[in-house]
Amino acid sequence: MQYTTVHYSTYMSETQALLPKPGELLVAAGKDGKPNAMTIGWGLIGFIWGKPIFTVLVRPSRYTYSLLEESDSFTVCVPAKTHKKIVGFCGTKSGRDYDKFAECQMEPLPSTVVSAPGIAGFPLIYECQIVHTNDLIPANLTEEITSSAYPAGDFHRLYYGEIMAVRALPDAETLLRY
Repeated sequence: MQYTTVHYSTYMSETQALLPKPGELLVAAGKDGKPNAMTIGWGLIGFIWGKPIFTVLVRPSRYTYSLLEESDSFTVCVPAKTHKKIVGFCGTKSGRDYDKFAECQMEPLPSTVVSAPGIAGFPLIYECQIVHTNDLIPANLTEEITSSAYPAGDFHRLYYGEIMAVRALPDAETLLRY
């Protein structure tokens, strides 16, 4: 599959629309270089510090958290409808217990700029270099958000990734329609 480079905003509305459902795959690799994919439903694309940024949220209890802490980058892979089962699997199983790439027959795709790989065949891949992290401050959240999103107190760390490249398949526009 031949990918082309596109501007970070080309598919921004499609990317934002698919985050809550079905979700997208955040890929990170730790010191050992072995990639893991985690389904994310929360994230934000914007422009901060004069740079295009993809912000993702990961709880410290997640396996991917430890990989991100060992890494300097991540990718966000936006799925087609045909990837629905993969997104479901990666959102319900832990990389501590499963090799998700093997289980789902996903092929790591080397990135063009960052060290974290993408996933071959996904219509859209954001390559992101981590430029900042910060932890949510529980005292600054509303009670409604705290009680609905954090009943167990597992508060997210935010990873701000400068979007270094965005690659799209030639038929990405069609594949991203749900």
